[in-house]
Amino acid sequence: MAEKAQIGVTGLAVMGRNLARNLARHGHVVAVHNRTPHRTRELVEEYGHEGTFLPAQSAEEFVASLERPRRIVIMVQAGPATDAVIDELTPLLNPGDLIVDGGNAHFADTRRREEALRKRWLHFVGAGISGGEEGALHGPAIMPGGAPEAYESLGPLLEGIAAQVDGEPCCTHVGPDGAGHFVKMVHNGIEYADMQLIAEAYDLLRRADGLAPAEIGAVFRGWNDGRLGSYLIEITAEVLGHVDAATGEPFVDVVQDRAGQKGTGRWTVQSALDLGVPVTGIAEAVFARSLSGDAELRAAAAGLPGPLGTGRRASGSLVADVEQALYASKIVAYAQGFHQMQAASAEYGWKIDPGAMARIWRGGCIIRARFLDRIRAAYAGAPELPSLLVDDYFLEAVRGAQESWRRVVATAAELGIPVPGFASALAYYDGLRAPRLPAALIQAQRDFFGAHTYRRVDRDGSFHVAWGGDRRETLC
Repeated sequence: MAEKAQIGVTGLAVMGRNLARNLARHGHVVAVHNRTPHRTRELVEEYGHEGTFLPAQSAEEFVASLERPRRIVIMVQAGPATDAVIDELTPLLNPGDLIVDGGNAHFADTRRREEALRKRWLHFVGAGISGGEEGALHGPAIMPGGAPEAYESLGPLLEGIAAQVDGEPCCTHVGPDGAGHFVKMVHNGIEYADMQLIAEAYDLLRRADGLAPAEIGAVFRGWNDGRLGSYLIEITAEVLGHVDAATGEPFVDVVQDRAGQKGTGRWTVQSALDLGVPVTGIAEAVFARSLSGDAELRAAAAGLPGPLGTGRRASGSLVADVEQALYASKIVAYAQGFHQMQAASAEYGWKIDPGAMARIWRGGCIIRARFLDRIRAAYAGAPELPSLLVDDYFLEAVRGAQESWRRVVATAAELGIPVPGFASALAYYDGLRAPRLPAALIQAQRDFFGAHTYRRVDRDGSFHVAWGGDRRETLC
């Protein structure tokens, strides 16, 4: 009898190829398939020594090579391409088989696909996979959603190839239908915010303190040994210390200042708007990338006047202040992301465990960071914690950082250095702690021009003032 594969991967671009190799390296027989057969041949020819691959030329051959229940991982471009592969595979499958979408799909598409396949007695798992091509090969963070019984079949394989931290796999069942892809989306949104904050810290140290890129890289290297220790801080130090071979200039100076994006950050902000959750740090990071890419607008506005003063902060003191501002703003970004996950969990009935998300993000993924252990501990002590900012540890961290944080934002404003991440994080923090917000005036305005009513602080009910008449207040 022909050998059967425990799992199959279709879509053998870099991520799919590396995931298949990871599975094979862990002793699994892996069926591999690609729309263009040459990629399948190349994988087997180049990496066949790493494990057992069963190459397939057609979807029919691919499905037939899998043991039942079949487990198929799709690693193709999100959107119509994913639907096309699902439509091709579905007629070939039997009840109880599993299809796993390992791409960056929109969670609403995952919910739609899971519902449609459930009606055909097939399992559909939307699995967020973070860590890039190296993570896919050596151990990513994996965020699978779908039915619990699907995870019973799939989970051991995924946990085995995921990153491991303190003996724990960076993989867990997130929740039903689109929960896994939602959490991956928020992960990417936090990633946007984290990267923007790091970029602002670099910009301040360079423009306000006059440090060279290599010197700033050394600062980041020191920060990586402390509470800011993370993958993003680590690679930032490497990038800033790198010299361009062609010009001898700092590498960062030969890279165009236009940041790209693939959509997950934008999706995070759109979802937050739908849920009514303020993720201002993530939104500012998305908009900052959009602004960086609008070359025509920036060229037209290049002559806009800036600050009249030319003062510069003394080197040294700003470094300490920026470290504090970066840590406090980072806490805010994570607090907003976790708040969004909790709101979506309530909205869609997912029962996401925020502490478990912090646990699986400690390794493999792009936002892996030392302080995720603090986040896990916060939710372990208070599973219904309304915000990370009210946890004792984070409250004290922000309390200790806020004077530096305020100096950094004020200095940036005085010097005309844009810090939308730092400034929006501080504004969010001050908004949360304010005993009373100016929203009272906004609601009064809404009642004036649109009769939208308002609520009073001294009694129940909705009210309206006859602004165009005798201004009598009525209970609505």
